[in-house]
Amino acid sequence: MEPSKPVKPIYLDNNATTRVADEVFEEIRPYFCELYGNPSSMHLFGGQVGAKVKQARERVAALLGCRPGEVIFTGCGTESDNTAIQGTLAAYPNRRKIITTRVEHPAVLAVCRELENRGYTVVELAVDREGQLDLAELDAELDEETALVTIMYANNETGVIFPIEEIARRVSERGSVFHTDAVQAVGKIPINLAESEIDLLSLSGHKLHAPKGVGVLYVRKGTRLTPFMLGGHQEHGRRAGTENVPGIIGLGKACDLAQAAFDVENKQVKALRDRLETNLMIHCQGAMLNGVKDKRLPNTTNISFEFVEGEAILLMLNQFGVCASSGSACTSGSLEPSHVLRAMGVPFTAAHGSIRFSLSRYTTQEEVDLVVEKLPAIINRLRVLSPFVPK
Repeated sequence: MEPSKPVKPIYLDNNATTRVADEVFEEIRPYFCELYGNPSSMHLFGGQVGAKVKQARERVAALLGCRPGEVIFTGCGTESDNTAIQGTLAAYPNRRKIITTRVEHPAVLAVCRELENRGYTVVELAVDREGQLDLAELDAELDEETALVTIMYANNETGVIFPIEEIARRVSERGSVFHTDAVQAVGKIPINLAESEIDLLSLSGHKLHAPKGVGVLYVRKGTRLTPFMLGGHQEHGRRAGTENVPGIIGLGKACDLAQAAFDVENKQVKALRDRLETNLMIHCQGAMLNGVKDKRLPNTTNISFEFVEGEAILLMLNQFGVCASSGSACTSGSLEPSHVLRAMGVPFTAAHGSIRFSLSRYTTQEEVDLVVEKLPAIINRLRVLSPFVPK
């Protein structure tokens, strides 16, 4: 018997990672084999590479609406988050309180919980059934002991966007430092840090069609931050280590492309997301939307299918080449239901059957329509087999 033909992937897991844009790949290609100099070297061969890193810094700053000197290149979003949190606490050793939320990415939550083990006070703000915060709870917790408030810009599982500008203003008024993990937001929604009270912001290249292995930490001018990586003068002494030149140049180009694609993200991608979501909610039994309907990233939908297992749904979708997720890629090895959905109060019978679809500007209507065609039958079949469906 001949092996079955490979199925062309329908990639709807862009919140986990994105494809490198063709334009990005072409821009970085020479910096692997031809222009391989160290950007810190004094000679011309290294200097031309250093000039390209400088251009990348300017491109990132243009997307974020900040000064190039406020951009620190890192290895990933996780490093940026760790640097922001631990670097702030080191800069304010007499303050021992951190405020975050129950729905943060593990790159923030794991750090905060480890710090709690070391004697810090950590407050995790609750969210409601739609994944939204009550800012009155934040106001009540802010005090003179608070060193840092770290709250994500947009949730990686549900796409829910928090009122970050208002949060940053309140934190600033109370004299604490504010950090936001904006890994999922940058490149999808406009951000202008020049008009913001945000002190620190993290982003990751591979979430906006740049390579893996490069990130950014924005540090507002005047913000106190102790370096997390020591050993060299790179990044003006704020992050030691030889720069990942191809990754940095690729991120710069990706930021250029993202700035030009905001209309595509917020019209074309959103329209496809809505087409997928509306049809699945109509045609799939036991479907429920997770997250507030309007204040979400334009590319993300999270739907629970009651009384079925998310892993079984993904396995059956995979037969048709459909790549989706049951939550964050950083926690997909766990059999526990999503901590985000549990914090939102999603019923246990639905939390285990949640699927996140995250689109990109490369997603087509034909791909969306195939999911709409195949998934209802998959859900019906699994519900018939489920011992938990009320008979």
